[in-house]
Amino acid sequence: MEHNETSRTQDAKKIMRTGKTRDFLTIFIGGQMFGIPILQVQDVLGQQKVTKIPLSPPQVAGALNLRGRIVTAIDVRTCLGLSAPEESAKRMSVVVENDHELYSLIIDNVGDVLSLYDDDYENTPATLDPAWRSVSLGVYRLSGKLLIILDVPKLLNSMMSVN
Repeated sequence: MEHNETSRTQDAKKIMRTGKTRDFLTIFIGGQMFGIPILQVQDVLGQQKVTKIPLSPPQVAGALNLRGRIVTAIDVRTCLGLSAPEESAKRMSVVVENDHELYSLIIDNVGDVLSLYDDDYENTPATLDPAWRSVSLGVYRLSGKLLIILDVPKLLNSMMSVN
């Protein structure tokens, strides 16, 4: 009976938070965990054949055909100033929409969808790498790990304004 009482108390504490949560798709780039607001995610793809685009910025990996639509593929590692992975590394893509255009964000791996309490949200730390800060909405601290929430429009717009 005491165990049930403790369990009910813990459940009540969870409910007493704002109760408001947001869902994020977790992705991994260079060993770091990032989150993308789930409402921005259109699709998750395995490794895709990407066609290079001549004279494109280094962040643009190329273009791919997604069910008859041409989608610009963005190498998020390059956007964040990270080195390229090994040639043999299998990478994944998360398709997002920005200004009515689809973009394929090439990443290292996809994790889970997490529902996180708004109460746990924090501003981006001043100590975070400036390239990462510029495309971060904020962070969540999860069991000793930092989940950096990507500002997808900023990521894409900063990449477009490089040229």
